Amino acid sequence: MYIDKDLLIRPIEERDLLRLWELIYKDDAPEWKKWDAPYIPHKSMPYEQFIKTNNFVDKENFWVICVDEVVCGIVSYYFEDDQRRWLEVGIVLHEAQNWGKGLGTRSLKLWINHIFNTLPLVRVGLTTWSGNERMIRVGEKLGMQTEARIRKVRYYEGNYYDSIRMGILREEWEAINFPHKV
Repeated sequence: MYIDKDLLIRPIEERDLLRLWELIYKDDAPEWKKWDAPYIPHKSMPYEQFIKTNNFVDKENFWVICVDEVVCGIVSYYFEDDQRRWLEVGIVLHEAQNWGKGLGTRSLKLWINHIFNTLPLVRVGLTTWSGNERMIRVGEKLGMQTEARIRKVRYYEGNYYDSIRMGILREEWEAINFPHKV
């Protein structure tokens, strides 16, 4: 568990499952999906199916974000390669009232700290699309650099968007977050 004032990230517990289903799978077209890879189809599912098909409890790579002890989103990571050296992070704040308040930046900072504290990696990456300017700003605020821009590969509502790959090296992260370290 990592805490920053009223915000914390922690592993998912059984008691979180109903809330996660409500945030993620209850609706066919939730507002958050317009920003989180909207070019990939999303389908709602009944709670009973969600429980049978999604085992999120105690996963190392999928945690909840809580504000004032209320689950409001998730942070995650996955590996791009079989060697488990190329890691990408993800974050979703599912309700619009939580957007634009810095919660995403704070959550992702805690998550990247956790990753660098627990995994022997030299880099953490974040992939988004050019239509999600807020996510790009979060990456920039955390010190990530744009490492790749794959032009016009994401198609959404009749328009093409770029895929944006950002990343930060461990030594860059430590220089920003531990400036007094010798």
